[in-house]
Amino acid sequence: MHGGRFNPRGMPALYTSLRVETAWLEAQQAFPFKTQPMTLVSYDVDCDQILDFTLSNGMADLGITPSDLGCPWEDMVDRGLDPPTWDLTRRLFNAGHAGLIVPSFATGATAADSNVVFWRWGKSAPHQVKAVDDYHRLPSDDASWRT
Repeated sequence: MHGGRFNPRGMPALYTSLRVETAWLEAQQAFPFKTQPMTLVSYDVDCDQILDFTLSNGMADLGITPSDLGCPWEDMVDRGLDPPTWDLTRRLFNAGHAGLIVPSFATGATAADSNVVFWRWGKSAPHQVKAVDDYHRLPSDDASWRT
């Protein structure tokens, strides 16, 4: 509905983290004084066409810099501007890429904190990203969430 750093409004995306600690930082960044509940889910991933921007590889070829990745995207959107990450996302998606590995920009993140953003994902390869839920503990649809 609102978009995200790496998905313009109306473009679905699945944001994941490579470490539990990073997932925590990402989920709590809007709530610095009150820890909010969260559910951690592991994924079985076999996804082709993922670019890795954690080492700046290939960014110059695409005309993007590390500072573009870390731009104040929410502020830019609030001012009616498209952040450079949205342009990057559109170009990569249109070129057939399924996602991007990027550094975390959450407060307190270190070089060890990275995220994977998926734009194309499903239950099977070449874009397999499926929740590990061997004991069927996760809700299967909106009606199965406890209130």
